[in-house]
Formats: sequence, C-alpha cells, structure tokens
Amino acid sequence: MKVEKKRFTTSGIEIKEVYTKHSEMNELPGNFPFTRGIQKDMYRGKPWTMRQYAGFSTAEESNKRYHYLLKQGTTGLSVAFDLPTQIGYDSDHELSEGEVGKVGVAIDSLQDIEVLFDGIALKDITTSMTINATAPILLAMYIALAKKQGANLHEISGTIQNDILKEYVARGTYIYPPEPSMRLITDVFEYCSKEVPKWNTISISGYHIREAGSTAVQELAFTLSNGKAYLNAALNKGLDINVFAKRVSFFFNCHNNFFEEIAKFRAARRMWANITKTLGATDVSAQKLRFHTQTGGSTLTAQQPMNNIVRVSNQALAAVLGGTQSLHTNGYDEAISLPSESAAKIALRTQQIIAFETGVTDTVDPLAGSYFIEALTDEIEKASQAYIDKIDAMGGAVKAIEHGYMQQEIAASAYQYQQEIENGDRVLIGVNSFLQDEEAENISYRVNDLIRKSQIEKLNLLKNKRDYKEVARALDELKEAANGTKNLMPSILKAVEAYATIGEIADILRAIFGEYAG
Repeated sequence: MKVEKKRFTTSGIEIKEVYTKHSEMNELPGNFPFTRGIQKDMYRGKPWTMRQYAGFSTAEESNKRYHYLLKQGTTGLSVAFDLPTQIGYDSDHELSEGEVGKVGVAIDSLQDIEVLFDGIALKDITTSMTINATAPILLAMYIALAKKQGANLHEISGTIQNDILKEYVARGTYIYPPEPSMRLITDVFEYCSKEVPKWNTISISGYHIREAGSTAVQELAFTLSNGKAYLNAALNKGLDINVFAKRVSFFFNCHNNFFEEIAKFRAARRMWANITKTLGATDVSAQKLRFHTQTGGSTLTAQQPMNNIVRVSNQALAAVLGGTQSLHTNGYDEAISLPSESAAKIALRTQQIIAFETGVTDTVDPLAGSYFIEALTDEIEKASQAYIDKIDAMGGAVKAIEHGYMQQEIAASAYQYQQEIENGDRVLIGVNSFLQDEEAENISYRVNDLIRKSQIEKLNLLKNKRDYKEVARALDELKEAANGTKNLMPSILKAVEAYATIGEIADILRAIFGEYAG
C-alpha cells in the first residue's frame, strides 16, 4: 500500500487531506477583531486602491510613467526611490556612483519633487512612498509641494513607509542607530497628527521581510512585533494611541501558496486588533489593521518570464480574497529589469479584471466558513503568536533585532527554501521543472548610465541659484533641534523649503546621531 507524502504550507504547517467543521464562525465583517474585514461592505462599497509602484532614472521620466498609469486607470501612485535617496546621499556623493536612478527615481531636493509630480494635483490623489531612513525628509518635500500647489494639508492623504526596524532586519537601507531612528518616526507621528491628519505615518512592512526569505508565519510575526515596538515608542512619547494608531498601516507580501496567504491576512487583522486593544486602544478605528499588498517580487523568475503573469494573477486574487485595502501587481519582466510600459499595463489590467469581471467583490470575505481557511487562519495565528511571545520575552522587537534573532530565523528559512528548490522538493516552473532551451526575448528596460551626470548638473544649478544664507540658517536650526528634544519635522520642512538637499539634511543628523554599523 502506497503511503501518501505529507503536505505542508511554506511555513511548515501540515495540510490535512480533508477538513471538517472545527469552530463556529459567527463574526461579521467590520466588527472586532475584524478577521473578516475592516469594513462591513468591503469591496461592495468601493474597490481597493490600484496603486502601481513606479520610479526610475530621473523625475522627468518617472513623471511620464505616472501620467501614463493615471490615464490607464490606476487610482493611486506609489513611488520607488533610488538607493542614494534612500540612504541620504546626493547624486554627486562618491558613494552614489553607479546607483543613481537604478532602482528608483533620484531625488536630491524639492526641485526634483516638483518635477516628479508636475501636472499632478496632490489634493486629488493618494501617494505612497517607499522610503524609510529619509522618510521625514521626503514627506517634508511632499508637504512643501502641496503647500506650493495651494492644497489643504488637512485633506491630502498618502503613506510613507517610515519602517526602520525592518531595515535592520531584512533590507539594510538604514542610516542612524535604532534609538534616534525611533525618535524621527515618533516625531512624524506627532507632527502629522496635528498638521497632516489624513496621512498614514507608517507602513509597517512585512514585504521586505518576506523578500529576504522568511516564511508567511515569520513575515506576520516579525511585522506585528515591529508594530508593537512603534506603538510602545509612541506611547512612551506621550501620544494618544486612539489618535496615532488610526494612521498606522501595514505593507504585506503575497506569495504563491494561495490559501496560506489568504489565511495570513485574516489572522493579521485579528492579531493586530487584540494587540492594539491590549495596549489601550478603545476607538475601533485605532484597532483596525489596514494594509497594502504587493505581489511577491522574489517569486518572479527570469526563466520563462511570461509565466509570471499567471503567478501575479494568483497572488493578486489571494490578496483581494484576503481583504487588502490597496494592491500593487508586479510586472512580468521585473526579474530581469525595471518593468517595461507594456508589463506595467498588463499588471494593472490584472487588478481591473479581478475587480470588475470575476465577481469576487460581490460579497465580503467569500471564503469565510471554509473548513480549511478557518483552520489555517487559526494555525497561522498560533504559530505567529509563538514567535511574538519569544520576541516579547527578549524585551521586544528592538532587542530581538540587536541580538540578531529575526535575522537568523529569516536566514535559516531562506536557506531551507533554496535547498528545497535545488533538491526538487519544491516545484518552480521553468526553473527546476518544465524547462525549455530557447532564449527569452529581450524585454528589459535599462537605466541610462548617464543619468548621474545629468542629475549632478541639475544639482549644481540649484546650488548656484538658491539663497545660501537661507539654507545655512535652516540647517543650523535643524542642528539645534536635533541636539535638543524638539520635534524635528518643522525644522526639516524649513530646510526643504530653502532647497537644502537630502544629503545636506541627512548629514546634519549623521553628525549628531551617528551612523549604524550593523
């Protein structure tokens, strides 16, 4: 008699051959703990925000892509920044060589932001910015432009990622040590609650944790642990959790294991509701987990890249069935290069087809009550909570990061995943199964290596025409504030409006806070 091989999710949760009823499911969408969704009508009220992530080379080129995406029906912008911008170096810095405009748009000053959003009214759109160490500076630039456009700052909305803890864990675009970095984050919380109240001040990211090789359970556990650390830091600053927690959002990955991903999102809402309630949130809006989803970049393959359209479609559908508030779908060619215009359009059309042709938006949480989904949601919550309890015992996320715990767990999972692919235990179409010999069509979009030269020329022109004394005064004010305890956002905004560069502002803070060596 043949013994069937056991099956597991990517997080190692065993999948039974068949599931039977294991619990009563009486919860309704929009009610605590929001397992079934944070709104009672979800997509019957309005679809999720279709927010395509884009940004490359210069502000001029990125601006063209944004106008193209808006014409194609995207409902929110999402900005990718190059590495020098992310770590606070101007394009003319020696460490910027070879990186300017390569993985996102190069931004040196408010002048670049003005070009980036030329012809786009900030009052009419929401904008997400994937920026962390320099998030306060880029937010200040966005606010400065909104002011120049005459927008009501109490009405503009969007999100900055502003999640530095995951940078120490998974991605590496940090500048300052954890303590001053947490000060910057809570300063943004405080400032925006008064001046830009509709702005989402942090998007706590599981996406990059997953891209680094974590399992779904680890992604959820480490992300929520980081979220607890931010809540506690804000509470220690004296902020009201019923105010600032309303502007906390999350950013999750969606991989190939269809049902595990759906269950992960459902478990996330339930767990965050209980975390916020335990920490004192009594306003239901402060207990709700709002999240953006991006399909899994690390699941895309350079081999047989058109297969990625299918992968992205399945992942997007899982995100929708899991109740995401906004969604980015990757281009099929992103394992090779920045997405081409045609790939970006197909990615957007994927979302539109799901929203308007499949019928999955006609009812809320359509998989609720599925024996498998409900059991898997419980299993993921249980496994994630075990990690969170261990991290809490260490003293919280910051201590766990300093001890290297999260990093080691992710590295071990990434190694196991790669071993499974190489051993053939995990099927990856086009990589270890169903191979083909023919060469893939050259579909890549490449950034011109001369971008840095043109960016430096613009930077030099700016420095020659701006008011040097005004810049110096603003930077001195920032230095004084950083040496004290005042909120840094007003000083950063003043420096930005004087056309101080991102490098000049970051260097003031480097001199005071130091740099994190890892």
